[in-house]
Amino acid sequence: MADVQQITRDLFKNPSDLFVAIGVVMFVMMIVIPIPAFLLDAFMAVNLVFSLLVILMVLYSRNALEFSVFPTLLLILTVFGLAINISSTRLILVKGSTFDGRIVKAFGTFVVGTSGSEGFVIGLIIFIIIIIVQFLVITKGSTRVAEVAARFTLDALPGKQMALEAEYSSGLITEEEATKKKNDLQKEVDFYGAMDGASKFVSGNVKVGIIITLVNIIAGMIVGVVLHAETMDLAVNTYIPLAIGDGLVTQIPALLISVSTGIIVTRSVSDASFGRDITAQFGLQSRPYWISAGILAILGILPGFPWYVLFPLAGLLVFLGVTLSRKKVTEEEKEKIAKFKEKEQEVPKEMSPVVPLDPLSLEIGYGLIPLVDKDHGAELLNRITRIRRESALELGIVVPRIRIIDNMRLEPPEYSFKINGVEIGKGRIRMGHYMAINPGGVKDKIPGENTKDPAFGLPAIWITEDYREKAEQMGYTVVDPPSIIATHFTEIIKKHASEILGRQGVKTILDTLKNDYPAVIEEINKMFSIGEIHKVLQALLKEQVSIRNIIQILETLADFGEVTKNIGFLTEKVRQMLKRQICAHYADENNIIRVLTIAPELEHKIIDSKMETNTGFISALEPGLQRQWIQALVNAVKSVQEQGITPVILCSEAARPLVKSSSRREVPHLIVLSVPEIVPDITIESLGEIAIT
Repeated sequence: MADVQQITRDLFKNPSDLFVAIGVVMFVMMIVIPIPAFLLDAFMAVNLVFSLLVILMVLYSRNALEFSVFPTLLLILTVFGLAINISSTRLILVKGSTFDGRIVKAFGTFVVGTSGSEGFVIGLIIFIIIIIVQFLVITKGSTRVAEVAARFTLDALPGKQMALEAEYSSGLITEEEATKKKNDLQKEVDFYGAMDGASKFVSGNVKVGIIITLVNIIAGMIVGVVLHAETMDLAVNTYIPLAIGDGLVTQIPALLISVSTGIIVTRSVSDASFGRDITAQFGLQSRPYWISAGILAILGILPGFPWYVLFPLAGLLVFLGVTLSRKKVTEEEKEKIAKFKEKEQEVPKEMSPVVPLDPLSLEIGYGLIPLVDKDHGAELLNRITRIRRESALELGIVVPRIRIIDNMRLEPPEYSFKINGVEIGKGRIRMGHYMAINPGGVKDKIPGENTKDPAFGLPAIWITEDYREKAEQMGYTVVDPPSIIATHFTEIIKKHASEILGRQGVKTILDTLKNDYPAVIEEINKMFSIGEIHKVLQALLKEQVSIRNIIQILETLADFGEVTKNIGFLTEKVRQMLKRQICAHYADENNIIRVLTIAPELEHKIIDSKMETNTGFISALEPGLQRQWIQALVNAVKSVQEQGITPVILCSEAARPLVKSSSRREVPHLIVLSVPEIVPDITIESLGEIAIT
């Protein structure tokens, strides 16, 4: 009993789905099961009403997606119409002169306009004209438009997708808006693809209508004369009117559906209903109405033309022309007044007390606009979008959308990156050229203009397309303008990640994690403020340590939060927790990290010089010793770099932050690891010891 109740609830959970399913099955069953005449009249009326509703829905739809069910509905209505046609044919042939279908008889007499032999001929002519108009004009045109629309919509899909990505990466639309537009774009492609096939239903329906009408006439004559033993006159007067009426009552709804198909596939460029488009576009100019009125007036003067029809039409056109002219003048006056008011408000208007800066912006000279222009592919925008995603995966921070601005104060080939309105990197691009970067081992020269790579400061040469292949063969790294700016952008994110991550960003991270890790977030919020967590994350990012493993970072802070709130101490403990991540970043394929060590006596002096400041502990060596230490460090680092190895300093836990702080100005990218940050399965290979001689 419970199962029956559950099945009943499931069936009636969505009544519309149940009714549609029953209706479709019933339409198919009508083809094989006889139905009474009164039910046939009801179905014919429903078919006519549905056809009217469809064409009205199409006329009032602003775009195809508002009526995306149309292709499927077209198939169902076609099957419904054919089922009605077959059912009416069965009743006409079975009952003959006793057939009592009211709608078929009405279309066979009243719609034709007369009865008798004259009515037969007129009805047949009307039927043939409807078929010709529907088949040769409407259906054929709609089918062709549907094919072209489907092909061009599919061809335009990549360009539209790129434009959406460009709008999203430049910050013009949000992620939700971009997702919605992508879904709408896919639905549009699917719709026109479906319409390409659905239009064939309409043409097939017309052909079947012709065949069924001819079969009704011929079969009716055979059944009436041979099987029912009727006279030829009686058979003609019975079956031909019924066949014509049946043909008209099924072809008129089919004609409405054909017109609907043509309208919906020809209005792809509109964003409003058909009636609003007509009103708006016919109201743009008044001159055509004046000219048309003049032509009608001339025709009315000529002998033989109905002046009583032409003159009123000419007067109506004059009235419309005058109305549109006055409307245009009024709109121009309103526009002038609006512009005048804007100018009046420009000077006295007081500025807002808060003028926020863009977190991250790219300013370009007008010569670089093609790199972000949608008409030229907007290649740079696409690369910036990918860089933002890669940075999120690598560093664990969501880089804010970069705002791209054309700055007339820059030279045409210049660009400038800014964080919170402050320039942090710039460069020059020669459009139409490639930058050939010498990685260090290329000695052969190649014709071009000497320059430097803006991202790494390496020597480079601007070359033309003709020398690109040759430069690659010689060992140069050849990059195009979008790649130059994208690479520079990547390095800026890595170097300035700590500045990009703000407290609001930290708050967003915590709020996002709260649903999945409520215990961790609740505990960390009790122990630390947003500012303290922010400082620890900034300290990690300053040394390019990814904070993607944010949960373990927060758990480590919670572990030591009861002990101390010292940012330097907490940062070191977090680094030690992330030791496997850190070692994997600097180890080679054989799990070897090649390091420089510091002489014990020098390391002790650095530790003994520790001084606490507001930003943490720093090394305060006396000036002479500081110069000697930095000189020894620079020489050791240079020696390692000449071997093609990235220099890594390994020291004690107490000395690590002091070594980093004391060398940040002279060797900003120096990698400093402490012994507790080395995992057991990593092999340490010493390249030498830094000592003061």
